Amino acid sequence: MQLLPTRSQPGQALQPGARGAHGVIVVVGAHGGAGTTTLAILLQPAWDMGVVRPPGQGPPPFRADGHLVLATRNTAIAAGRTIGAVNALSSQGARVAVLAVVSDGMPEPASASYRFQLLRPRVGVLVRVPFVAALRAADDPVSVDLPRKAGRALAEIRGVALSPAGRPATSTVEGGQGT
Repeated sequence: MQLLPTRSQPGQALQPGARGAHGVIVVVGAHGGAGTTTLAILLQPAWDMGVVRPPGQGPPPFRADGHLVLATRNTAIAAGRTIGAVNALSSQGARVAVLAVVSDGMPEPASASYRFQLLRPRVGVLVRVPFVAALRAADDPVSVDLPRKAGRALAEIRGVALSPAGRPATSTVEGGQGT
């Protein structure tokens, strides 16, 4: 699987092998509808790289070197796709600094929780991003007054993705279902 070019930075292209070391977070979705674009907007400066695609269906892979955030929803099917995305990215030599599990507002199924637990050793940090109903109706996610829990989740993602090693000493956020 390969990463698609950015959608949030039209007219600019990332060069194969380029590094995200200039304080830019790279956000990629494990599947469509993962919340990649919204996360990239809320985490600016960030590149929205779309979704992980099979080899040959897009440009050469982008190496984020520790600044890579993989977004996924908290459903069973999304968790399965996330395992495939982590496998594909790992096979390309990319390391996922943050696995951002974005809530859809419903409780996380046990099968999804189990799959995410299996991925924990393969990613830097797992951060659960709580559901924020106001984001569904907003034209601009930045204009939404985020609940404290969501703000803490974004701060954790930003801190890990922008740290030199792409991981903190400890993880502090396990956002829940609340808003």
